[in-house]
Amino acid sequence: MTNLSVQLPESLYKQIEALAVKENISIEQLVAIALSAQVSAWMTKDYLEEKAKRGSWERFQQVLSKVPDVEPEEYDKQLMDS
Repeated sequence: MTNLSVQLPESLYKQIEALAVKENISIEQLVAIALSAQVSAWMTKDYLEEKAKRGSWERFQQVLSKVPDVEPEEYDKQLMDS
């Protein structure tokens, strides 16, 4: 494990502290979980942006045009209403 020292505004620290108590975990665990989630979100965003660069709106439209223009099955309509 690597130690990291950071400066936090007092108000943010108080929020983190309260949430850690509520979740019954240490502040260190809470910060690690939160940072992990944010890094994952950034990496996913970057991944999707790279995939989008390789995509083609025209090709998407071609594929979409092959989908039949019909009403959904009854069980699918029920899922949409849920």
